Amino acid sequence: MHKRMDWRSVKFDWNRARAFLVTAEEGSLSAAARALGMAQPTLGRQVSALESELGVALFERVGKGLTLTPSGLKLLEQARAMGDAAGQFSLIAKGQSQSMSGNICITASEVYASFLLPPIIAKLRDHAPDLHIEIVTSNTASDLRRREADIAIRNFRPTEPDLIARKIRDVPARLYATPEYLRKIGGAKHPQDLKNASFINIDAGGMLMDYLNTQGMGLSKENFPVLTENYLVMWEMVKQGIGIGILDGNIGDAESRVVRVLPDHAPILFPIWLVAHRDLSTSPRIRMVFDLLAAELA
Repeated sequence: MHKRMDWRSVKFDWNRARAFLVTAEEGSLSAAARALGMAQPTLGRQVSALESELGVALFERVGKGLTLTPSGLKLLEQARAMGDAAGQFSLIAKGQSQSMSGNICITASEVYASFLLPPIIAKLRDHAPDLHIEIVTSNTASDLRRREADIAIRNFRPTEPDLIARKIRDVPARLYATPEYLRKIGGAKHPQDLKNASFINIDAGGMLMDYLNTQGMGLSKENFPVLTENYLVMWEMVKQGIGIGILDGNIGDAESRVVRVLPDHAPILFPIWLVAHRDLSTSPRIRMVFDLLAAELA
């Protein structure tokens, strides 16, 4: 039998506990205020009020940042559990909603958000004009369990048990450059012809170079004079003739200013997965958007 809680023993405002949690995780009042979309003085007052309600100091100032006191450290895990419970509460409530209106958040990489999503969003707007759609562009995986997004487009299979996922298809990634750049390096018919070429690097860890070398290109760090981890920036540089880049072949083939490098060479295959939280599967709104994305991306 569930034990009845003595609500009179709860002597603090839960919104203030949220202010404490976000400040602790962000490391400063200014960062926490940005994360919560509120004014820094208002957030500071909430944290101070919580300290007064609890009768303990939660933070001490170190330089321009804040560090947790021993009391704050002890309370942080409890605040996190409260935050997770609040997020789960919202997820379940959102999943039960039967309305085709409301908010929905989709996260995707910059490239997919720029090249693949716009025509899909146009269809979604025609199909459900009362939806308010937020697109979060990130090359890192948003945490769907913490409601950073409702639906994610990813290039890997999720392993979390509370997520549902559908593999849409495998996508070919290919090398591209402008015809002028290929003429500048004397053409490229074979992988070894690229040993003196310049590549726009999108991977500081060197994984791209390592893979290309398995294809017989014989590249070193000198072949990667420009680094950006933003794929849109990389793609613009490729179109400007600065060097060779790699991109989803369906997007690259549609750009008239570039051509395939080594067109007869086998592409790199990687998957597209569509992912949502399991608790959202009962929502007609989320299911409708999920199914539309799946159909259009396929």
